[in-house]
Amino acid sequence: MGGASIWHWIVVGLIVVLLFGRGKISDMMGDVAKGIKAFKKGMAEDETPKPVQPSEPVRTIDHQAGTQTNAATTDHKVG
Repeated sequence: MGGASIWHWIVVGLIVVLLFGRGKISDMMGDVAKGIKAFKKGMAEDETPKPVQPSEPVRTIDHQAGTQTNAATTDHKVG
């Protein structure tokens, strides 16, 4: 009891065929196959990296030695 026998699955299969018909099931399986192929094609296209063009030119900040400011070296008179 509780287990599905072969006769159970045969009856379920016959009911499905009667409800949907053989033509609809084969059409549905064809649509599933097309969907899988489209998914695989989309995944393959995503794996190829496309070069990214920056929207603005890259700007760099030049480091100049000797222009270091320190809070201890500046004279601030308090009071």
